[in-house]
Amino acid sequence: MSGRSRLVRVPASTANLGPGYDILGAALADELELEVTETGEFGIVSEGIDAPADRSNLVVRAFETLHPADRVSFRVRSAIPAARGLGSSAAAILAGLLAADHMFELANDREEILDRATAIEGHPDNVAAALYGGITLCPPAGPGAPQPAPVRLAPPEGVEGILVIPREEVATSAARAALPDRYPLADVTHNVAAAAQLVLGIERSDLDLIRAGLADRVHQPHRAALYPRSIELLERAAGLGALGATISGAGPTVLVWAFWQSDPGLLERLGELAAGWADVRRAQFSPRGARVEIA
Repeated sequence: MSGRSRLVRVPASTANLGPGYDILGAALADELELEVTETGEFGIVSEGIDAPADRSNLVVRAFETLHPADRVSFRVRSAIPAARGLGSSAAAILAGLLAADHMFELANDREEILDRATAIEGHPDNVAAALYGGITLCPPAGPGAPQPAPVRLAPPEGVEGILVIPREEVATSAARAALPDRYPLADVTHNVAAAAQLVLGIERSDLDLIRAGLADRVHQPHRAALYPRSIELLERAAGLGALGATISGAGPTVLVWAFWQSDPGLLERLGELAAGWADVRRAQFSPRGARVEIA
């Protein structure tokens, strides 16, 4: 006989947003859906995604940091492509944590869930955006301190995303290994200024500030060898009629930022450039974060 059951939905996310390396993130409309049920035995089924069917599954690993999964069955469905820089691991971690917390009434608040998810993921930008929804700015945690609650902004009015999703995968570890240990002061100063413009632009829905704030010198140029076609598309985006573009998280996906009244041919031109190596689809910024329902 089945006992308690919960349904968890967690959005995809895009991190960095250009200059905000490990600090900025945004929730997107695509979601991971997790159904957990007390059935008396452990089991996991993943629909439409290639994921382990045992306790090594990231959803289960996160769940078991709060409660054993011996008598729980898991069913995972996800519209978030894996290893493409769209927060698939952050969504899986949050889904497992929230399922355990709600099913067993552990009463962790949102900040505690964020801190636990960040400890598993290693950085807060994707998990904060997926947990809180909207666009989030994550102050770094001090040594030994919990992850501070993020600053949340509503998505800018009239701005939408278009994802160009390459068919090859890039591991986050490889993308991080491509970064240098030191940066010229001019590059750091540039990114501070750009991130400030971007945050102000998002808060004010100011297209000029957003356009100016998408430029990055800290991570994207150093990862060009990992996904040269993505970087080429990023550099051409403004000329195609977009506000600009950013590499989504560790890549290789490109997030093209567009105003809803932009040239209607933008999507078609992106499709032509991506033909044979990437898929193109609209991706609305989502104000909704992770949520739990009694199934």
